[in-house]
Amino acid sequence: MKEMLNKAMEGKYAIPHLNINNLEWAKYILEECQNQNSPVILGVSEGASKYMGGYKVIANMVKGLIEDLNITIPVALHLDHGSSFEVCKKAIDAGFTSVMIDASKYELDENIKITNEVVLYANNKNVSVEAEIGHIGGNEDGVSNEILHAKCEDCVKIVNATNLCCLAPALGSVHGIYKGEPNLNFERMKEISEKTKLPLVLHGGTGIPDDKIKKAISCGIAKININTELQIAWHNSVKDFVKSNEGSYDPRKVIGSGENAIKEVVRNKIALLGSNNKA
Repeated sequence: MKEMLNKAMEGKYAIPHLNINNLEWAKYILEECQNQNSPVILGVSEGASKYMGGYKVIANMVKGLIEDLNITIPVALHLDHGSSFEVCKKAIDAGFTSVMIDASKYELDENIKITNEVVLYANNKNVSVEAEIGHIGGNEDGVSNEILHAKCEDCVKIVNATNLCCLAPALGSVHGIYKGEPNLNFERMKEISEKTKLPLVLHGGTGIPDDKIKKAISCGIAKININTELQIAWHNSVKDFVKSNEGSYDPRKVIGSGENAIKEVVRNKIALLGSNNKA
């Protein structure tokens, strides 16, 4: 992930971080990113990991898909919002190539301490680490609705104290569906980017208007997380299929009816982020 994001920051585009929830989603995303010649970060939340059977199951599944589908683009398998050192260690030991340690609920010094513990372990395994400063609100796997904006001096402090690959500063985005217009602090985003010189991450990419996504990239964002938009597109497509095919009970047909919808979202996001033909 580190190499992907450094290239994206230099090239003024962003890498799509697309959450997976099952084998089919991973397959669809990999296939479309391969078609678009775009690097991709496959995100896995703790909740999704439990649903799919565990970190080792997911790592082996993704490895198998890459081999059997002849995927040649750069792919990172990323733990999204790891809540502790122990959770991050499990993902790393299972074969994840990057992890996010989210210790943002703690005071800054404790956040730095926990983040450093993860970084030291990850570095020995050649694994990239993302951390969060402030707190990104929303309803992702029980995340608090409260938004606590990141302070520039705190971002500089955690970057100087650790060997992070990228940083997710909370600057107005939320997980899930926005209530009203997203209000991003672009001025602070740019300041944090210039002072930390690290690729920045924008969580809660669903529902942010295209012009604000592009502005965020110009202000240092190199990774944009998208999950809810994929879920909504898949849900609507499957719902329409079930209504029109009440006698169909084959799970392959039901689940697969959302394939084109997911691939369309992925295709559009890649074009928006400018990551096409960057593999």
